[in-house]
Amino acid sequence: MASLMRKAAVAPAKATRTTVKASASLQRVAQAAGVAVAGFSLALSANAANVKLGADSGALVFEPATVTIKAGDSVTWTNNAGFPHNIVFDEDAVPAGVNADALSHDDYLNAPGESYTAKFDTAGEYGYFCEPHQGAGMVGKVIVQ
Repeated sequence: MASLMRKAAVAPAKATRTTVKASASLQRVAQAAGVAVAGFSLALSANAANVKLGADSGALVFEPATVTIKAGDSVTWTNNAGFPHNIVFDEDAVPAGVNADALSHDDYLNAPGESYTAKFDTAGEYGYFCEPHQGAGMVGKVIVQ
């Protein structure tokens, strides 16, 4: 009988250690998940904005017309409709000291899916347009905070 009592006394101690180990393991998993989510959020902000060249309806517009990003982030323009489009920054509508020509993509993006990406390091507003469709209202703005 005494040996049965000793075994019973040992069993709860093992269960307690297992519970502590399981609790510590769950805590490590939760911490790892938090780090993974934070890393994923940072990866998403690295390419902060996407702009369609031409609306799904076929309208000659940048969609969205205005995007807001953080300094150091990029904007990617993707031809959506298959019409020839380009992205030209107006030298009078960019922050002082920024080279509008260096940001611009004068060559046409002709086929659906063709894209161009530009990185913005200086805070301010950047006005741009599509040369062949500016008269139709195809103008846009990037706001860099």
